[in-house]
Amino acid sequence: MTLKTNEILNKFKNNELTLEQAQKLLDQPLDYATIDYDRKKRTGNHEVIYGAGKTKEQIIGIVQNMLDHDIHSILITRVNDEKSQAILKEFPQIIYDELSHICYIDEEKKEINKGKIVVVCAGTSDLPVAREAYLTAQFLGNEVELVSDVGVAGIHRLFHRLDVIQEANVLVVCAGMEGALASVVGGLVDKPVIAVPTSIGYGANFEGLSALLAMLNSCASGVSVVNIDNGFGAGYMAHIINCLGGKK
Repeated sequence: MTLKTNEILNKFKNNELTLEQAQKLLDQPLDYATIDYDRKKRTGNHEVIYGAGKTKEQIIGIVQNMLDHDIHSILITRVNDEKSQAILKEFPQIIYDELSHICYIDEEKKEINKGKIVVVCAGTSDLPVAREAYLTAQFLGNEVELVSDVGVAGIHRLFHRLDVIQEANVLVVCAGMEGALASVVGGLVDKPVIAVPTSIGYGANFEGLSALLAMLNSCASGVSVVNIDNGFGAGYMAHIINCLGGKK
């Protein structure tokens, strides 16, 4: 890990580093990551850290580097419990959501979009993916509501929440098994539906492939599909669409 900014500045103050050496250390990239510090200027949002496949040391190094460059709105997805413990020990200000495996620091003021995003979840087993979509959209600056356990096996449960669903400006629908819920919701609303196939299901579900294919073949207009279990991608896309309506 590189030296923290305050350590570098203190060494410079104490004449332990020359100005040139301090500048070089401040600009020194990590040897395992190239952080896109200017992404918010181009896209409106900072770079998001994908935690799966990274070691806890690498994640900690990236977070520290971002903080050192005055980025104080940081989202980390797919963080398991072991990594989260190490991250929280190093950064007590970080919040960890155990269900979605998301870590985040949200210390920058954000404008909130006008429209509401509703995340609809077929079954309780789909909640980790739905929660990832929910927290991502909320973190980016949206009013978000979660409607859970309203799958097609008990379709009356969905109808009981239609008032909330039809208030949405954008919907994210997470479903495993046969993935039918996205088509049902798509036929009930006049807003864009982002379908998220989940890997929940028995053998012929093929870890989400059957739900993915069903959603891609949806007969409901206005349904788009993200990758299997990609709650983050759905939440981010819902945010981008919701931005079109302006800020509160």
